[in-house]
Amino acid sequence: MNDRVTPPIHALPDGEAEISLVVRLPWEDVARLGQEAGRLASQMQRPVTFDEVVSQRLRSARPAAAHAKPAGEQPVASGGSASVSSLPARPPAEQARQAIERINGSA
Repeated sequence: MNDRVTPPIHALPDGEAEISLVVRLPWEDVARLGQEAGRLASQMQRPVTFDEVVSQRLRSARPAAAHAKPAGEQPVASGGSASVSSLPARPPAEQARQAIERINGSA
């Protein structure tokens, strides 16, 4: 984290806590969350939100979390039971161009 204001934390009656965050993610991560949302919705037999998907991922994360590695070091994909497939890396400018084309309907 940087020197920005710490987000407020609210205690909920069910014993959980609520933190409102704004997160900047690469398009590949957004796509992975979407894939995970589809899997979780199928498993739960109902629509799910990205909040639920992220919470589920955080709860089921392994002790050696990929986010704890130094910047620039990519986690090694295991050949085991990965629930989300890897997407090919694209330059940020290409990701932005494709996103804008999708929004404008010119893709």
